[in-house]
Amino acid sequence: MSGTTDVLICGAGAAGLTLAVDLARRGVAFRIIEKAPEPFHGSRGKGIQPRSQEVFEDLGVIDRLVARGGVYPPQRSYSADGGHVDAAMMELADPTPAEPYQIPLLAPQFITEGVLRERLAELGHAVEFGRELLDFEQDDSGVTAGVAAPDGEEAVRARYLIGADGGRSFVRGALRIDFPGKTLGIRAIVADVMLQGLSRDAWHRFNEGSMAEQLAICPLAGTDLFQIQAPIPLEGDIDLSADGLAEMVASRTGRADIEVRSVSWASAYNMNARLADRYRDGRVFLVGDAAHIHPPTGGQGLNTSLQDSYNLAWKLGAVLAGAPPALLDTFEEERRPIAASVLGLSTQILATGSQRRGREVHQLDLGYLESSLSLEAPARGGGVLAGDRAPDAPIRGAGGLPTRVFRLLQGPHWTLLGFGVGPDLAIAPRANLHIHRFGPRGDIVDDAGHFRAAYGARDGDWFLVRPDGYTGAIVSSAHLADLEAYLDRVGLLTPAPEAARHSGATPIPAN
Repeated sequence: MSGTTDVLICGAGAAGLTLAVDLARRGVAFRIIEKAPEPFHGSRGKGIQPRSQEVFEDLGVIDRLVARGGVYPPQRSYSADGGHVDAAMMELADPTPAEPYQIPLLAPQFITEGVLRERLAELGHAVEFGRELLDFEQDDSGVTAGVAAPDGEEAVRARYLIGADGGRSFVRGALRIDFPGKTLGIRAIVADVMLQGLSRDAWHRFNEGSMAEQLAICPLAGTDLFQIQAPIPLEGDIDLSADGLAEMVASRTGRADIEVRSVSWASAYNMNARLADRYRDGRVFLVGDAAHIHPPTGGQGLNTSLQDSYNLAWKLGAVLAGAPPALLDTFEEERRPIAASVLGLSTQILATGSQRRGREVHQLDLGYLESSLSLEAPARGGGVLAGDRAPDAPIRGAGGLPTRVFRLLQGPHWTLLGFGVGPDLAIAPRANLHIHRFGPRGDIVDDAGHFRAAYGARDGDWFLVRPDGYTGAIVSSAHLADLEAYLDRVGLLTPAPEAARHSGATPIPAN
């Protein structure tokens, strides 16, 4: 058997599924394979940060994910005498016009991945479970991969291969890409269980500060399960059965009324912080845990992973549609420094032992200011900068109905927003570019001033927003030539005349 496609995705976790959904809405031909015979049913990652919630809004899944998940419960810390103190785990903040999502969402990983598979099905695609990548070779035009399936082996020819196959990535290993970092000297268990004896209104914590006796039990929103987390000795076997976990809970809490009735999923693991030396080898890319692994503190790993895919998908789509191949070089340029920064944050939180979480984990302030894709003409001294996340803002359409900047951005296209510009200042229409103007005869109105405030906009400014919601270029009206050159560089070309597209056709004269 054999087959061809544009992109072969190896791994159907959160990173692989996010990539698949984004490619699907762009009309890119792809396959997504997963060696496991069925979907993962554990909750290794469960925190969805505000920036990832914005990504999920763009992909069309945020409302159903919120409906199936929930907010983080307060921490309930127990003392030796049986008393307890409740405290908010997350620093609470109200949504703002520029930042509509302010509170991390608690959604078990199997729920998040299930929602993404639903969205993928709506777009006409499905994960191929039980198919394992055996080997691959690449040349100047693509990758030939050997895939094992229940019905035999298959040779798949793809223009690009994506390794989204986790911390023990086969793809990374086959490419001999080093994965430096360190084992953090902490071994722990995580288990999703059915449990009685604790309420579901708190994240229960016992013996905080003691590596020998610490225990945390968190209700998993959207399910009847609880998750048990606990450090364990670096060596030795651990009994992860219901009886074994019940014994651990009784020993560490001193309570006989907490009953572990069954185990849905459990794992013992060593905490690591590692970052791949490179994210690309020719036509093969690494995303997610294949490129970086984090300790669980701060809820950063899953979020960084899905945003890797969100960054790569639009670039793959653009290059496959004719954009310069050099655009793909910016994937590692932009995402690897982000992962390095986030790894530093995760390990710092682990070292301090702090359980309080604030804006530092939201990922709203991460961006690509140093990217070769970020252009300012002239340089700006304040407000949104090129490479920053594009803020939201309530605005109004010229027809009178309320809308939002995020609604204008939603979809696989680029968006150009002109502020205080007249109809005589025109950018030529281009495929995959939506142009909107604030100003005389403009199609959008900032009558409450939210856009001006969020963007630091001045009359004559043009803001070009990338498909992943970051500002690519900010220019004044005096520098539209720079903007036109930028659009050409990223593959946003003016459409060819129809005669050029259909050479040989006889035009019909106008009456």
